[in-house]
Amino acid sequence: MLSVIIPSYKDPLLNKTVESLLTNAEGEIEVICVLDGYWPDFEIVDDKRVKYIHLGRNRGMRGAINAGIAISKGEFIMRTDEHCIFSKGFDKVLTKDLKDNWVMTPRRYFLDVAKWEVMDIPYIDYEKLVIQGGMKFSGQRWDRPERKEMIDETMAMQGSCWVMKRSWWDKVIKELQTKGYGPLIQDSHEMVFKTWKAGGKLMVNKNTWFAHKHRDFPRLHNNGTKENPAKCDEGYKYALKIWKDYYKEIKKKWKI
Repeated sequence: MLSVIIPSYKDPLLNKTVESLLTNAEGEIEVICVLDGYWPDFEIVDDKRVKYIHLGRNRGMRGAINAGIAISKGEFIMRTDEHCIFSKGFDKVLTKDLKDNWVMTPRRYFLDVAKWEVMDIPYIDYEKLVIQGGMKFSGQRWDRPERKEMIDETMAMQGSCWVMKRSWWDKVIKELQTKGYGPLIQDSHEMVFKTWKAGGKLMVNKNTWFAHKHRDFPRLHNNGTKENPAKCDEGYKYALKIWKDYYKEIKKKWKI
C-alpha cells in the first residue's frame, strides 16, 4: 500500500488534490491530510481511503509531514503538496521499480490552479543542487543532454512530491528535524543529504508525472508557527553549516 501524506494549511485546493490522487491511483492507497492547526472552512472529501489529522497547534510543514508519516500504514510513503494533480497510475509506476535505498520524484509539470490544468511550460526532470547567492541550498533546472534513461539519478528536487519505502524513512531519514532548520524550509535537501550519506540515491521517474501549482499563483502555506516562526535566513545558515563541506565532496562526483 502507498500512504500519501499531505501537509495542509488553509489551502482550498486540498480537496481537488485529494480527488486527483484517488481518481488516478490504480492500487491500494491511503491519503493522510494533516491539518496544521486549523479546521477547513469547506466540506472535506469523505472517502474511506482518506484520513484527517488535526494538529492541536500549528507546527509548520516539517512537523506536519512527521505527524502524517507516524500514523501511515503503507510499505511506501509519498509526500505531496496540497495543490497538485497526478497522472493515471502514478502510484503503481512510482512503486514498481523503487529500490530500498531510493528517494524518487516524478517528472514535474506546472499547474494552472484557476483552470486546473497543466500549463504549456516545459516540464522538469533534472535539477542541479547549487548554493544560491552563497546563502542557501536550492534546486535549479538542469538540462542534461542525451539522458535517455526513464528512471535516472538526479541531484536535487523541489520536494513537493516524492516517494520512498517506509523502511528507508525509518532507518535513515527518521524524521524531519526542526531544530536549526525551523518548521518550514530545506526539507528536501536534508532528506537527500541523509540518503546520500547512507549510500542511497535520488531518482527521477519520467514514466509518470505530477503538476505543481505555478509560482504565479499565491502561496498560502504559513511561514512557520506563531510560537516558532520560520526564520528562513537562520534555517538556511544552519543547513549550510551542517552540509556545506559534504556538498563540496558531492560536487566532485557530479562534476559541477
